[in-house]
Amino acid sequence: MTWDAELAGRIAQRHTDNLFRRRLTLTGAQGPRIDTDDGQYLSFCSNDYLGLAADPRLVQALKDGADRYGVGSGASHLVTGHQQIHDRLEEALAEFVGAPRALLFSTGYMANLGIANALLHRGDLLIEDRLNHASLIDAGLLCRAELRRYPHADVDAARRLFAASEAQHKMLLTDAVFSMDGDLAPLPELASLAAAHDARLVLDDAHGLGVLGDQGRGSLEHHALQVSPELILMGTLGKALGTFGAFVAGEGALIDTLIQEARTYIYTTAPPPAVAAATLEALRIVREEPWRRERLRSLVQRFRCGARELDLPLADSHTPIQPIIIGEPGQALAVSRRLLNNGVLVTAIRPPTVPKHTSRLRITFSATHDEHDVDLLLEALNGAMHGVH
Repeated sequence: MTWDAELAGRIAQRHTDNLFRRRLTLTGAQGPRIDTDDGQYLSFCSNDYLGLAADPRLVQALKDGADRYGVGSGASHLVTGHQQIHDRLEEALAEFVGAPRALLFSTGYMANLGIANALLHRGDLLIEDRLNHASLIDAGLLCRAELRRYPHADVDAARRLFAASEAQHKMLLTDAVFSMDGDLAPLPELASLAAAHDARLVLDDAHGLGVLGDQGRGSLEHHALQVSPELILMGTLGKALGTFGAFVAGEGALIDTLIQEARTYIYTTAPPPAVAAATLEALRIVREEPWRRERLRSLVQRFRCGARELDLPLADSHTPIQPIIIGEPGQALAVSRRLLNNGVLVTAIRPPTVPKHTSRLRITFSATHDEHDVDLLLEALNGAMHGVH
């Protein structure tokens, strides 16, 4: 069989298994209602939790930044790509999350790979939650440490993995908010476990930053934890903060080590400085407009109350991520298409993104939704879920 024939067969099998993925092409900005090639839809699929991705103040900050710094950064941070505005953003992010220092990365994926590959080597131990994001799993596979995974949120299982290892350097890597389930990792217990085994705990707070905590400082604020030599934070800027990129926050020795040894930092172009300018504006809004988080909590509560009345299969989540587990890929696709026919966009999430037999609708809320939007979603779900068991 030729290579092309093999690839064609793999694609055909994906179609047969209802696992073929298609891109949705937007023709306008992010928002509660999005414009696509096929029309306008009420959208519940974005990670733009605070509704900042198209906020006019961020748009203006981006324009002003481009006027001053140009469009591209032109090089990696260690050549000529590092601008003063990058410094300002790193300082602001460190202050925001309560860390001595922060380091910008181009994406959260690259940040996670950079942490693991800079700090772990052959013979070390890396322990992860089985439902971690793909970037965390890939970080474990690529760093050459021994990778062990425990059942979701099972602290006792993680404890047994630590106890069975004689590795000198150990790390526990976990999502703080799980992106497909919306539930929270048991961070206080994991922090205590890591400390008891002289291990470093690395938190991926992509879906908590800006959303959790009274001041929006994320999962650390929510759990009353702090960055320390033993606790490393990774946060992304392209979700609640509405821009693009990521950062790692920690002690000075950690940040200096990443600058020197994290290949995904050293060998990639720095983020555009205009994006850094927009992110500084986003941080200001996150601090000064707590109503956005209050609106999110209210919308989630309204949805969950309505979903219970309709006997929808809710997950144990109180974050803006509200999955409805359906089961098989074909069923999830069918429900998603019925919703689309009623003007509501909710993506069907299927394996390998989620485990087999747990295909789902991943519903997400934004502070720019209103109560009427939630009611329209519930009405559409009531019809679309008919016949699903």
